[in-house]
Amino acid sequence: MKRKSEETNDPGTTGHVWDGIEELNNPLPRWWLWTFYLTIIWGIGYTIMYPAWPLITGATPGVLGYSSRAEVRADINAVNAANAAIDQRLVSAPLASISNDPELQRYATAGGGALYRTYCSQCHGAGAAGGPGYPNLLDDDWLWGGTLADIQATLAHGVRWEEDPDTRYSQMPAFAEILSAEEIGQVAEHVLAISGQEFDAAAEAAGKTVYADNCSGCHGDGGKGDQGQGAPNLTDVIWLYGGDREALTTSIAKPHFGIMPAWSQKLTPLQIRQLAVYVHQLGGGQ
Repeated sequence: MKRKSEETNDPGTTGHVWDGIEELNNPLPRWWLWTFYLTIIWGIGYTIMYPAWPLITGATPGVLGYSSRAEVRADINAVNAANAAIDQRLVSAPLASISNDPELQRYATAGGGALYRTYCSQCHGAGAAGGPGYPNLLDDDWLWGGTLADIQATLAHGVRWEEDPDTRYSQMPAFAEILSAEEIGQVAEHVLAISGQEFDAAAEAAGKTVYADNCSGCHGDGGKGDQGQGAPNLTDVIWLYGGDREALTTSIAKPHFGIMPAWSQKLTPLQIRQLAVYVHQLGGGQ
């Protein structure tokens, strides 16, 4: 008696049977097999011709010696060579004159925008509006000055970046170690008053004296601040760490100590100039 597969001219089986169901042994089409064999041959050839197999400190270089990194490096070098003349102009031009040269201004702004999105947007935001603890670069409120030269110096040397001897440096005392909780509350009321917010009149009267004795040396008698020492203006309602009663009390008692890297340790003088021009033209530059 013939098996069912033999009666229907079906191919043989693998010998596997599940619940009476036989597994047929269908061979792959010849064209598929030859295509598969060709891909194996092509793969072997590729690993011989191009970098492929990882080693301890690198990879096999391949007979052709091709390197994608070398190709990218060559493209970068070609672009740098094409821009060499305008790069030199930008590095040597007085900062104040860059805005008077439309070509230089466009070139610096385009390059600075790319650099900003790469290195600065993580803290200051994609639109440069900043956030709690990160300055808004769109307004005209600057701790260390907003001229092109000021911005370039801040970018180059950072803020409280101890690895750079020329870094911008300021430190507000922790008044919780100097003043009583009542005096700190009184000073906070005075700051609320000079910044045009609601305040407790009785506490503010006492806070004015405490402010004059402890705070005016940096922030000025009227609270206008001092860019020479990075002391913020307390009257413009622009706050780095918040300006309500609770935030002010915290900032007085235990001041924040924000840090910005010194970008001269990572970027070239040309790139720092481009960044300075870009930030300056955002709208808040002085």
